[in-house]
Amino acid sequence: QVQLVESGGGLVQAGGSLRLSCAASGRTFSSYAMGWFRQAPGKEREYVAAITWIGGFTYYADSVKGRFTISRDNAKNTLYLQMNRLKPEDTAAYYCAASSKTQRVEDFDSWGQGTQVTVSS
Repeated sequence: QVQLVESGGGLVQAGGSLRLSCAASGRTFSSYAMGWFRQAPGKEREYVAAITWIGGFTYYADSVKGRFTISRDNAKNTLYLQMNRLKPEDTAAYYCAASSKTQRVEDFDSWGQGTQVTVSS
């Protein structure tokens, strides 16, 4: 079991930046990939980005490609999401997740509590 705790959310103006962090503990060595998802009020949870622990291969949703960067510090067991050029439509609760299988969306099986990101226009 992997425990995940997000931080770094907040209120920012459109065009601004935020960096989210996710501290992982527990059986992190068994995690194949880590990812970020988001959910806006009244909408379904949406995949944002993923990164494999081995090799550091990254994957992004088209809506954030070129603006968001996912990274991880293996020594600190910490995942990051650097969000630049934020837009009001990026407003959502952002969740950190871990996968014990692959980086595919359906394989993420451990979740954090979420951190709120609000982008004002």
